Amino acid sequence: MRAAAQNDPQAFVNQIPDGMLVIDEIQRAPELLLPIKASIDRHRTAGRFLLTGSADLLRLERTPDSLAGRAVTLPLRTLSQGEINGRLDDFVTRFVAGVDPFDVRSTVSREDYANLLAAGGYPEVFRRSPRLRAAWFDGYIDRIVQRDARDVRRLVDGNRLATVLRLVAANQAGEVVRARLSRDADVPETTMTAYLDLVETLYLVERIRPWTGNLTTRQAGKAKGLVTDSALAMHLSGVTPARAAALVGGGELLGPLLEGLVVSELRKQQTWSDTRFSVFHYRETSGVEVDVLLELDDGRVLGLEVKAKQTYKPEHFRGLQRLAERLGDRFLGGIVLGTADQGVRFGEKLVGLPIASLWEL
Repeated sequence: MRAAAQNDPQAFVNQIPDGMLVIDEIQRAPELLLPIKASIDRHRTAGRFLLTGSADLLRLERTPDSLAGRAVTLPLRTLSQGEINGRLDDFVTRFVAGVDPFDVRSTVSREDYANLLAAGGYPEVFRRSPRLRAAWFDGYIDRIVQRDARDVRRLVDGNRLATVLRLVAANQAGEVVRARLSRDADVPETTMTAYLDLVETLYLVERIRPWTGNLTTRQAGKAKGLVTDSALAMHLSGVTPARAAALVGGGELLGPLLEGLVVSELRKQQTWSDTRFSVFHYRETSGVEVDVLLELDDGRVLGLEVKAKQTYKPEHFRGLQRLAERLGDRFLGGIVLGTADQGVRFGEKLVGLPIASLWEL
């Protein structure tokens, strides 16, 4: 089919003039984009083409056209916890509508969080046994770095690409410092930049930008990076559910993974939420930071701290309190998400909630 498309792209694109032509893995034949563009311009009927693929067309080296004004891009992420549990998950809309934290209860335990992190959201494996899941991820990673990556960028070292993935997973939800990654992977910094772009193009890693808003010049920080699926992140970093859930030393492993889960769930909910919002992180040069910052279309801001703790402590809210002072009326609320089984009010516009509130509210 690809050979036919490349031999006569015009005929291939126009073979179903009155229906929908679905082209999967379009990144393997980007030369079809210009004929598709011409066909759309000749016949402006919505829904004539459905283009799917495992790489971001806008970031490909060989993309001849972006189809700007002619296409809508829909990111297809792994299953959300709401989808897995048969719930409508729209956390931001529900919270904005008003939530009494003392009414919030959850039966999800610390061990449950570790297990759902390890299950992830890939439809093929989230209900499989740990052994089969590990085998699937081994094959998945190998095929991507050794084959799929070359569809996007011909000159790529698969072993180095796998190393970059493991380094990002080991620092899940941490700031992306190219110089450090370059040193740890033993590759030039310019090469590291290209590899980071590649894993984003393949939808394996995403970066969360620092929020600068309209406050002052004191905000600082680099983008945070995270492997998009929690199970893939755990597999790459060699963390088991038992190690993550352990009360002694487990918090250091569980905390970043939970922060990655929160960001990932919110990114999924963005695509169907009744409330439009953007996802950032916040950090000042003084060291004050907030794990996740959500900015609504009307300019109001919701801050979230993610903790692996089963209790809420005053120090967990300090970054949120600082954010509230700086934002004034724009501050919608601050939430500490933890592994506790119930919610609590911790001051004006400050609450603690179970992480599972993201999909259980």
